[in-house]
Amino acid sequence: MAKVLIIGAGGAALSAAIAAKQNGADVTVVTKEYPTRSQTCMAQGGINAAIGDGDSVESHIADTLKSAKGLADEKAVTLMCSKAPDAIAWLDSIGVPFSRTEDGHIAQRRLGGASHPRACYAQDYTGLKILHTLYDYANKLGIEFANERFLLELLVENNRACGAIFLNIKTGKVEAMTADSVILASGGYSKLYHTHSTNSKAATGDGIVAAARAGAKLSNMEFIQFHPTALKSSAILISESARGAGGKLLNSKGERFVDELKPRDEVSLAIYKEMRKGEEIFLDITHLGETFIEEELPQERKLALLYEGVDPLKEPLPIKPAAHYTMGGIAVDLEMRSGIESLYAVGECSESRVHGANRLGGNSLLEIVVFGKIAGENAAKEPKSIQTDPTVILEKTNAKLDELFAKEPKENFYETRSKIGDLFYAKCGIERNAKELKELLEVVETTKTNLDNFGITDKNRVSNTNLVDYFEFENLLQIAEYVAKGAFENKNSIGAHRRSDV
Repeated sequence: MAKVLIIGAGGAALSAAIAAKQNGADVTVVTKEYPTRSQTCMAQGGINAAIGDGDSVESHIADTLKSAKGLADEKAVTLMCSKAPDAIAWLDSIGVPFSRTEDGHIAQRRLGGASHPRACYAQDYTGLKILHTLYDYANKLGIEFANERFLLELLVENNRACGAIFLNIKTGKVEAMTADSVILASGGYSKLYHTHSTNSKAATGDGIVAAARAGAKLSNMEFIQFHPTALKSSAILISESARGAGGKLLNSKGERFVDELKPRDEVSLAIYKEMRKGEEIFLDITHLGETFIEEELPQERKLALLYEGVDPLKEPLPIKPAAHYTMGGIAVDLEMRSGIESLYAVGECSESRVHGANRLGGNSLLEIVVFGKIAGENAAKEPKSIQTDPTVILEKTNAKLDELFAKEPKENFYETRSKIGDLFYAKCGIERNAKELKELLEVVETTKTNLDNFGITDKNRVSNTNLVDYFEFENLLQIAEYVAKGAFENKNSIGAHRRSDV
């Protein structure tokens, strides 16, 4: 049987793992954290599928293409949308606890940019409940998990992926894992924006950087979606489902200034322009009432109380746009294959040409399930690879690690990471221009030139989070160059890449 190595453990990875296992493969899932901490659990609003009265796959396709502003591939979009009803039926069959209507059908809500109530949901915990169900199912199938492994390098011989090199975070040792095919499902890179992102600290683009080093092509790296409603102080996400339920966006004067259910790029831009005028922005759901909020939006209330100290039953929530989803990544075809043989990419680390310039809300969870299964099925069919000897690359990696432990840093990379995050939010955020992008690129390039000045202060080899943070910093610095350079060179103003100077 084929041996499939899957890097990442969110919804895309687990969907791929299940499909590969059911197609006879020997599957190992490797993640730097733990599966239930994956970014999928933070997707709240729903998963799109045209299964409601009056809706159609054609309408779903049209909405997706419209939101993508012409940059999506119609074949890829058609593939995803046409498989959506089956994806929902499959998730339902394995136990995802979707919310239900009074007559027992899966409940759906309308999200921004959609022409119909299309997002199937489980209260406002949709991603979390999908993730946990997939994880339970993967365990029932006997899929092997290797947690707390940080991806260092992909093993590639003659343009064919045959495994990867990892740091075992718990032991501090470098490990090699070989396989007949590799699936990258390692997530996006929104944490480039540091405190101005809704993502967890793990969203540092590790798989994308490793794939690029190995020779894979990247695409659309400058397209970062800003979610309109993150809590002002913490950037914690308040789901689009709150606006889908009738939440209102208000400025300091109590005025509504935008149609809340426009696509995310348009709503975020409208908020940004109000903020430029000196206005504070609020999301008001007080009129929805306690019963509705407790039944349909319980997590939003808990998050607001915990992170902002505001009860949305009683007063509007102070919000701001924050970096939320990265639409660029490893370029793949309709079978989720990258330009490297036997290397697949799926989920937010991939650029599967379905989101284009602006992702339609509810399509990210759909993408990871539909395309995750496609990646797993195809990876399971790969022929046996030639056995590779990773000894040389292990020796080189260990030597680099020894050098890092021996070096005394001259600068604090945590401070630099925070500074770069602030600069990206200011200069490569909702609106960009050539002057500021050039300044930003110069900062990034200078920082890369001076990389030898940075290092780690914790010299313990075991469970060294300082070491992991440093590797993530290196990856984010490379991501920063890809994003800033892509944004500077892209003279078009479209979707999430809004140029104010063209």
